Amino acid sequence: MPNKSTIYLNHMALINALGSEHDAVFSKLIQADTSGMKSYHSPATDKAFLVGKVEQKLSDIQPPFANHNTRNNRLILNCLEQLSAPLSDLSKTYSTDRIGVVMGTSTSGIAEGEVALQSHAQTGSFPVDFDYSQIQMSSPANFIKDYLQLKGPAYSISTACSSSGKVFASARSLIENNLCDAVIVGGADSLCDMTLNGFDSLEAISPDLSLPFSVNRSGINIGEGAALFIMSREPASVALLGVGESSDAHHISAPQPEGQGAAAAMAMALNDAGLTAEDIDYLNLHGTGTELNDLMEGKAASSILTDSTIASSTKPLTGHTLGAAGATELAFCWLALSQTAAPYRFPKHHFDNQYDQAIPSLNLATEQTTSPALRVAMSNSFAFGGNNVSVIIGRS
Repeated sequence: MPNKSTIYLNHMALINALGSEHDAVFSKLIQADTSGMKSYHSPATDKAFLVGKVEQKLSDIQPPFANHNTRNNRLILNCLEQLSAPLSDLSKTYSTDRIGVVMGTSTSGIAEGEVALQSHAQTGSFPVDFDYSQIQMSSPANFIKDYLQLKGPAYSISTACSSSGKVFASARSLIENNLCDAVIVGGADSLCDMTLNGFDSLEAISPDLSLPFSVNRSGINIGEGAALFIMSREPASVALLGVGESSDAHHISAPQPEGQGAAAAMAMALNDAGLTAEDIDYLNLHGTGTELNDLMEGKAASSILTDSTIASSTKPLTGHTLGAAGATELAFCWLALSQTAAPYRFPKHHFDNQYDQAIPSLNLATEQTTSPALRVAMSNSFAFGGNNVSVIIGRS
C-alpha cells in the first residue's frame, strides 16, 4: 500500500503577466493590478485581443539544449533559474533517477510550429532551428529533465485547462508509490495564434477585461505563464492536502450545466484531505468569465462549501493561462498562505452591483471583505470535455 504520509510543496517559482518576484506578484494581486493585460494583434487574422502577456525578457535556451528553445520552455527556464539554489540542493540530496518531472501544458511549442509551417509554405523548408519535438506536449517535461540531467520519470499531462492542476495528483502518486523522492511539478503555456483564434471562433473571447461572475461578463482573456514547485516528503511550510478529479464528459467544450462534475471533484478533494467544507478558508475559482463556466461553478461551489469560505478569480489580472492555470493559481494560493491573506479581492468597479443573480450567491472577496488568517486554500480548474480537478493546500 502507498505510504500516505504528508507531501509538501517545498519551493515555488512563477512567471506571468504580474511578474515573477514573489512579493511584487502578491502586491499586484492585492492591488488588483491589471497593467499586465496588453493588446495583442494576431498575425494570422490581424485581430486585436486583450491578453495577459509576460513582458520581461526571457533567456534563450543555449546548446546543448537548443532544440528545446521555445517560448514555453523559456518561461520554464525563468522558473528554473529562480529555483537554482533549491534545485542544486535537490540534486545533492537525491539520486537523479529518484527525481521526477510532471508538467501540464496545452500549447507547448505550438507558436514555434506556426512559424515553421509559415516558413515551409513560403520557402518549401522548415527553419534550421525548428525541431519537431518542440510542438509535442511532452516538450516541457523533457526540457526540464534534459536541462537538469535527471533520470527519473518525466512526462506531461495535457487535458486543456485542467492540465497543471492534475499534475499534483500524478506527482504525489510517484512519491507515495516510492518511484520518486522528489518531483518538479507545475505547468506552462504561451500565447499562440491557434489558441487565440480557436477560442475566438467559439465566441468565448471577451473584447474587454474579463468580468467573472458579473452579469456583464462576455468571455475570457487568454494569458501566458509558468509555475513550478518542488514536491517531496521534506517538511515545509505548505503541504499538499488533497486532490479530487472527475470527468463528466458532458460535452466537448461546454461544462455540465449543474456543475455535477465540478462538485464531485471538490468533494473528492475534501475527502482526500480529510477535511470538511468549514475548513476551507479561501477558494480560488476557475472563474473564466464565460456565461456557462461561472454559472455551473457557482452551483458547484455553493453545493459543496459554506458561506464562510471567501472566493475570487484571479484571471482578470493574468488572463486565463490555460494549461498553466492550475499551477499558476495554486502558486497564488501558496503565496497567500505565506501571507495569511486572500490573494485577490474583486475591486468595487468589477461588479458595481451587477453580480449575476442567476448564479447562487458566493462569498466573493471584495475590497470590503475582511479576510481571515488563511490556513487552507482550495483551487479549481475545469476543462473541455468535463475534465475537472480541485486541489487543496494548507499551512503545515
